[in-house]
Amino acid sequence: MKIALVSPYDFGYHGGVVTHISQLSEQLQKIGHVVKILAPLDSSSDVRQENLIPIGRPVPVPAGGSIARISLSIWRERRVRALLKEENFDVLHVHEPLAPILPLSVINSSETANVGTFHAFHGRGYMYFFSKGLMKRWFDRLDSLIAVSEPAKDYVSNAFPGDYNIIPNGIDVQFFSRNVAPFDAFKDGKLNILFVGRMEKRKGLKYLLQAYGRLKWEHPEIRLIVVGPGNPGNDNYRIISERNLQDVVFVGRVTDDQKRRYFQTADIFCAPNTGKESFGIVLCEAMASGRPIVASDIPGFDSVVTNGKEGLLVPPKDDEAIYLALKQLIESPSRRLSMGERGSTSVKAYSWHKLMPKIVDCYHQAISHHSSRLLKSRAVTH
Repeated sequence: MKIALVSPYDFGYHGGVVTHISQLSEQLQKIGHVVKILAPLDSSSDVRQENLIPIGRPVPVPAGGSIARISLSIWRERRVRALLKEENFDVLHVHEPLAPILPLSVINSSETANVGTFHAFHGRGYMYFFSKGLMKRWFDRLDSLIAVSEPAKDYVSNAFPGDYNIIPNGIDVQFFSRNVAPFDAFKDGKLNILFVGRMEKRKGLKYLLQAYGRLKWEHPEIRLIVVGPGNPGNDNYRIISERNLQDVVFVGRVTDDQKRRYFQTADIFCAPNTGKESFGIVLCEAMASGRPIVASDIPGFDSVVTNGKEGLLVPPKDDEAIYLALKQLIESPSRRLSMGERGSTSVKAYSWHKLMPKIVDCYHQAISHHSSRLLKSRAVTH
């Protein structure tokens, strides 16, 4: 098949959806499909993706406690229409299909089978509820529906009910489980706690810093490594300054190769996110790396980690609970080891080779549904 993977987000700014699309492209090509990626891209980006077709310039827009870098170039639809005609795709796989503007332009211009994957989860789904009258005509053109988790399905289906296939984000388990060298600078006898995420409030770093402040007094041999792009912000700097926190290392943005080395460097992984997560790719990466986890008990995370099995789940925004959970794992090397081993087994459910048949089935389902729609349309016309 010839497949287009469509992203609403800047392909030069890695996030969950962009990472998912990039890896899905690789997996589809490995099994013989022809794949092109359609996505906004900043002109200054140094992205090297041979099958990427840049469409539109991204601009930052606040969304769900984060910043979405999307294209608002409504005048690109003529180019989209010409591109789709020229490429003659068998399937258009549109991620966040109701997000502006590129996904809507692609669906509006499509003359083939359309698959929509819904990633977002922002709580009660007011965005979809208030826009459903406007968006229904685009939604009705989707021939197959995918949601990456039950929370993502619930979020969209309240406004747009349908037959959703639950297919989680995939992960390259072998990549993260491969035996790679940790960073020598951090292998000095101290126990390393790792945080990986963008410097956004909903990632909950300040609650981890508050917990770390208490732990550091009791366990001076620990260190906190913070990996991810962005500015930590005044709240986090204030906590570090007021409590005179030592051994907090901000690494910034890293490559995938570097990220897996940080996972191998870590003794414990902590994800103190406050909510609005549809899935937990970073939890899967930690599990594939064999690391025990302390994470918030929120929708999207609780479907990936079972409390007491691969890690410990704690109430969100609760630094006391984070402190107690980390304390348990710091003081119990055997428990850290057993949780890491169980995570290495559980994460195999999210490996690409298990998910690809389900995704390809959705493509065939969409092609069949699209053919039926065409026959019905022609029957009505005649």
